[in-house]
Amino acid sequence: MSQDSQQEGAFLLSLKRNNDKIREDRALAIAEDAQLIFKREIEDMAIQLKRLQRERDGLLDLSPTTADSLVLANDFDAKTFVEKDLQLGIQMRNLEIRLEIAKQRYAFLFV
Repeated sequence: MSQDSQQEGAFLLSLKRNNDKIREDRALAIAEDAQLIFKREIEDMAIQLKRLQRERDGLLDLSPTTADSLVLANDFDAKTFVEKDLQLGIQMRNLEIRLEIAKQRYAFLFV
């Protein structure tokens, strides 16, 4: 045999793969993609939850101009404060539930 026929490139080797190897390669690619996207989704939810918590904590900052000044009582809108605080609390709770479910599913599917 000539040297050319003894050396097989990646393309020819790929064509010669058996069905089991092809299925294994496809399964690996699908699993890797799903795991990476799942992990990224969990990370994104965790970041979003931290941002919501910071926003909610920011509602308690009643010194908008300097560290020495405070919002005057007649400038404070209690109704808006309560609505925003509750809205953020609900968003955070829903996100915590989604995050917990995502973590459990990730552990089940990939760990």
